[in-house]
Amino acid sequence: MDIPVWIPVTLAAAFFQAWRTALQANLRHELTASGAAFVRYFYALPLDVFMLVLALWWLSGSGSVGLPALSPEFLLYCLAGGVAQIFGTFFLISAFGHRNYLVGTAYAKTEAVQLVPISVFLFGISLPEWAMIGAVTAMIGVLWLALPSERFTFPGWLKVSMQPAALFGLGAGLAFALTALALREASLTLDEQTPVLIKALLVLLVTNSIQVLVQGGYMLKFARRDLQQCVVVWRRALPVGLLSALGSAAWFAGFALTQVALVRGLGQIEVLFTLLFGHFYLKERFTRNEVFALFLVAAGVVMIALADM
Repeated sequence: MDIPVWIPVTLAAAFFQAWRTALQANLRHELTASGAAFVRYFYALPLDVFMLVLALWWLSGSGSVGLPALSPEFLLYCLAGGVAQIFGTFFLISAFGHRNYLVGTAYAKTEAVQLVPISVFLFGISLPEWAMIGAVTAMIGVLWLALPSERFTFPGWLKVSMQPAALFGLGAGLAFALTALALREASLTLDEQTPVLIKALLVLLVTNSIQVLVQGGYMLKFARRDLQQCVVVWRRALPVGLLSALGSAAWFAGFALTQVALVRGLGQIEVLFTLLFGHFYLKERFTRNEVFALFLVAAGVVMIALADM
């Protein structure tokens, strides 16, 4: 059985994102939420340029490969996706300030399920039944991580879900869902003959450039001290940008290869990587809740993967 290319690409994206988020969570002690979000884009930009130039050089050996024409529609989708991602990253980092890194990420991962109704009802996209079941199963797993105790009760879960961390996480999930859909639409406006890798890296470069201009301009006018601090902590911020560039390139390649809901659904395996980074890097302890949730997430991502094989 051949494994679709989007599956290993998505697994790589989830790993890079979990690693980047762990480093970003640590920066929250030195930067504001806005600053910790900005370094993700600012320090990723040089690598974005390098990866695109490298890809053009590498693919030129197999024929004439150049940059496709960029339409106003392409730029508009990149702007919409970029701004939505700025808000999503800000919400996610703000969630870390109320509960731990793992719980903030868990609520944000509801993005995968939020994508299902948006894709089906707004974009008319048909998704495999098992993929939708898998997305819901994995979402139950990630929400289970948010429970404050080993015993589940609906009133207890409802109470947790109304806390600031949950609301920030849910907002981040919605913003990331809109980001993914907008950037897939951006890639679809490019010439069909353009290789997927070039599409992904071009969307990444244009979107990150817009983000640096938009958020950097805002901080320059209203939060100049935060902007200066982003430069001061460059040694710790640079790895965040590098991992962000690698992760985003993989995500965008996945979006160009298949439906966004499938990519983000499988991407919930990031929770496994999150558990590992939370335990070994941020020194957070495992609980039985987390182990049970992990089984649900694993079952869900397997269903999503098998639905497209």
